[in-house]
Amino acid sequence: MQQTNGRVMDIRTVLVANRGEIAVRIIRTCRELGLRTAAVHSDADAGALHVRMADEAYRIGTAPARESYLSVAAIVAAAQEAGADAVHPGYGMLAEDAGFAQAVADAGLVFVGPSAEVIARMGDKVAARDVARSCGVPVAPGSPGTISDPAQAHAVAERIGWPVVVKASFGGGGRGMRVVHDPAGLDTALTAAAREAGAAFGRPEVHLERYLERPRHVEVQVLADAHGNVVHLGDRDCSVQRRHQKLVEEAPAPDLPAGVRDRLRDDAARLAREVGYLGAGTVEFLVLPGTGEYFFLEMNTRLQVEHGVTEMVTGLDLVAAQLAVAGGEKLWFTQDDVRLDGHAIQARIAAEDPWESFRPAPGRVATLVTPQGPWVRCDMGIESGDAVAAEYDSMFGKVLARGPDRDTARRRLIAALDELRVEGVPTTAPYLRGVLASAEFAAVVHDTGSLERDWAPDPALRPAAPQARAASTAARPARRVRIATDRGPVEVAIYGVAPAQGTEVALSDRPGRADVSAGRAADGPGAPPTAPMDATVVAVAVEEGAAVAAGDVLVVLEAMKMEIEVRSEITGTVETLHVTAGASVAAGTILAEVTPPSRPSGQAAP
Repeated sequence: MQQTNGRVMDIRTVLVANRGEIAVRIIRTCRELGLRTAAVHSDADAGALHVRMADEAYRIGTAPARESYLSVAAIVAAAQEAGADAVHPGYGMLAEDAGFAQAVADAGLVFVGPSAEVIARMGDKVAARDVARSCGVPVAPGSPGTISDPAQAHAVAERIGWPVVVKASFGGGGRGMRVVHDPAGLDTALTAAAREAGAAFGRPEVHLERYLERPRHVEVQVLADAHGNVVHLGDRDCSVQRRHQKLVEEAPAPDLPAGVRDRLRDDAARLAREVGYLGAGTVEFLVLPGTGEYFFLEMNTRLQVEHGVTEMVTGLDLVAAQLAVAGGEKLWFTQDDVRLDGHAIQARIAAEDPWESFRPAPGRVATLVTPQGPWVRCDMGIESGDAVAAEYDSMFGKVLARGPDRDTARRRLIAALDELRVEGVPTTAPYLRGVLASAEFAAVVHDTGSLERDWAPDPALRPAAPQARAASTAARPARRVRIATDRGPVEVAIYGVAPAQGTEVALSDRPGRADVSAGRAADGPGAPPTAPMDATVVAVAVEEGAAVAAGDVLVVLEAMKMEIEVRSEITGTVETLHVTAGASVAAGTILAEVTPPSRPSGQAAP
């Protein structure tokens, strides 16, 4: 397919309103097109790779995203100061914020994406379902609008049938979703989903849909210009998911009947045309294997994390295409010109420990060596020595491989993940290598629940622990000290507090957490529950004086776009709460004191 000629009307400087891997990706294409780039950064990202790569960079706030990357005013001001002609939002952050798109347009700048009106219409999941229904795209049974109270939710659930899924009405990426199998769990799910949606998207509204058992997640990439042209660029399968978030994606979607594939693609293009779409977008569906049935899920009005696999099988640079149509160019090809060549698969690389329930593990990456090869691509947001910050998403890169067929692409990606070397933080790479090598994935008999239902991390695949620490060090740090440097905070973990006088405190270079304030870790059964990492308290589930059983939730934290439930290890009484909702806590912070019934209130533990 002929690529754009590189001329982007009236665009000379692009402000990239994002961070990490996607910001680096956008900057690289701008370089190829001869466009200047301006980066934005929080205090935590002052020395980040995307900042180093851009032609210029602007500070927009402190580390928390809500005070920097989610600040519309700060980003628009930075774009104006930079003399930018256009703003590219990437994905996540403000990419699907209609208010941001409108603010960019009001400032006289080009927003690289659809209009604010289209973003608002399709970002409202209930309204998007109505649009799909109006143009003949199948929609799963659900509530007619947002849920106003628990009684309404129970009535809708009884009408559409159990199980149901509570979903955020604004937003995506698996945030604000809870699957409920019976009436007993519905009220709790409504509260939790609304809380998470409010924290993630600023809108707590939720709605209900029938939960489809064991579907595949299939999506269609669309591209549209301002001249009325709409094309699709094939489909992708994103069924390997954890907590409704994708981990492995591939193009094209394997083992789809030709008739189903054609209908999915046609429906996606028709939906994009119906709403007057502009730029790159994705229409997502749930497909029921064996029946040929499928249902509209949502439309993402932005570039997808998985756009690279489509690029590898079409030969099209989607970021260049976005910039071209944003600059007023007409698509330089038609639907008949689109050809898919071969197969591509992507694995998301995140600083998480799959053997610890995918616990986020931010920290400094001492060494990063990426795989090489003619059919391998690595999109990374960091280099050796950079930190995966605790304030943001745990994903820091992606590894992709292409082949003439699916099995070749699969084996190449396995080999690439074997070659990938990350020292300093645990990652999802070895676990995903095992998923790709599994018989179920190879035979395409998996679904969106396979990872959590069938693919428990194999202990044999767990990487060896980092080099042994000095004999005097403890298993967990007794204290962490943060030191500010010109490339961001550096953490020193102090291990092995002296059990007796004369014993020295040892310093360890064990890879640890970045940006962690001083804290302590308590060991032993019944020890006070502590924050496992830097986080924000989103909910306190108990009150002082409340009786709790072992396993009861005490506090709900949020870190790296994940909610973490901290539970009581013992049965007893909540003696003291040390945190409140909305507070920020450092790793090791004691959250509450729970006393067992055998110990009188206020009596110290032996």
